[in-house]
Amino acid sequence: MSEIVRSGQEAPEEPDFAPAEHVHPRRTDVDPRAARRAERQVAILFGLSAVFTLVALAAYVLIPVDAGVSLPLAGPVGALNVALGLSFGLAILCIGLGVIHWARKLMPGSEVVAQRHELRSTDEDRAAAVAAFERGLDDSGFAQRPIIRRSLLGALALMPLPLVIILRDLYTSPPNALSPAEQLSETIWDGGVRVVSDIADRPIRPEDVPIGGLVSANPENLHEVEEAAGNLNARAKAAILLVRMRPDEIVSEQGEGWSYEGILAFSKICTHVGCPIALYEQRTHHLLCPCHQSTFDLADSGNVVFGPAARRMPQLPITVDEEGFIVAQSDFQEPVGPSFWERG
Repeated sequence: MSEIVRSGQEAPEEPDFAPAEHVHPRRTDVDPRAARRAERQVAILFGLSAVFTLVALAAYVLIPVDAGVSLPLAGPVGALNVALGLSFGLAILCIGLGVIHWARKLMPGSEVVAQRHELRSTDEDRAAAVAAFERGLDDSGFAQRPIIRRSLLGALALMPLPLVIILRDLYTSPPNALSPAEQLSETIWDGGVRVVSDIADRPIRPEDVPIGGLVSANPENLHEVEEAAGNLNARAKAAILLVRMRPDEIVSEQGEGWSYEGILAFSKICTHVGCPIALYEQRTHHLLCPCHQSTFDLADSGNVVFGPAARRMPQLPITVDEEGFIVAQSDFQEPVGPSFWERG
């Protein structure tokens, strides 16, 4: 147990105590064969850690992603997840057990007192600290016990490899599938697709959107995506907000044809990390993201005026059809959703 003397307390020039040794020496302190046996046990644990890490790598390569296994109380689960979790978990456990066994059996158990001060220590104190560190290094046996040193360094060298695999495997595209950037670059909006209200699911006319009003909406063809997961993905990408302001208040960088009688359509998904937005301030025409306070000026092409978002809100060009309902003129001209490294 280490004791620390904090700042504000003057350390005595000469401590009136000595480090306390073991009252009852450990067997490894008096028996060289017991010490060598403990040393081998620590090395075995570190070696097992390296083996389990290699097992995790082999499992990642050999076990198919869609392979399953049934576990008691859990039911069917992914075999790859089970193999990676067990092997990598055991690799970490073996390193921890090895370090604990090393400390309990082979490292000295005497108390060490470190004097701490707020101001810079004197050269003598700094030299004493270096000497104490070197003494601790000698006492640990890290330099004198090569089998422990090499097995620990080998286990730690392999330890990051499963982490690289896990991070790389956060997203794996199926064969011939679109990348995340390509998936977010297309939605089910298209020319002539009607805009329908989010709750009532009915087509919207211009007179349904009052000046200063905001309406959450979706594409009418959303019901054509029958698969549940596909429908949720399509809904998440295609959700929009309709806002209306006086036409003379609109400043558009994209030219004419993007609005109709002061009605504008923007993606509902924040370009920072993808939170849905519906907080609209009529007086300033600002749209506020509730997650990280990114603020967009809808009167000025949805440009960012505050917050961490780096891209403006994607705008959907709209008009009306022959029956007077609001329709899209095309898909979004830029990817919807959060920005990430794959986008140039």
